[in-house]
Amino acid sequence: MKKIAIFPGSFDPITIGHESIVIRALPLFDLIYVAIGKNADKKNYFSIEQRLKFVKDVFSKYPKIKVITYDGLTVNLCKELNARYILRGLRTSADFEFERSVGQVNKMINKNIETIFMLTVPEHTAVNSSVVRDILQHGGDVSKFIPKSINL
Repeated sequence: MKKIAIFPGSFDPITIGHESIVIRALPLFDLIYVAIGKNADKKNYFSIEQRLKFVKDVFSKYPKIKVITYDGLTVNLCKELNARYILRGLRTSADFEFERSVGQVNKMINKNIETIFMLTVPEHTAVNSSVVRDILQHGGDVSKFIPKSINL
């Protein structure tokens, strides 16, 4: 049975932290879906089409990584794609508490899904999409925080 993982998120925009987690997880899985969630209730900085292009560009050299968009619950996407793993990155203890709760609910919904946590590398601990958006909104340079293949 193939080891398939889903790395879900809004990726608004994708950061070097996201990129690092997925690339470091490659040896663990046969296939990783980077799944960009659509949320009509959320005001995104970048359109779903822009985010899809950014993420595809970042992982274009990796055949074991597929980039998709989705609506709805991540556990339902897991079932649809025969994925048994949800991959999540942890920067801080606050991330852990939030992700633990989500992971436990996912487990209650589908007992066959395992959530795999990976710690960010120390130099990425402060990097998140909200910070990047704030810098962008104020005309700052985000090149240190986003993958090199993205030119904002």
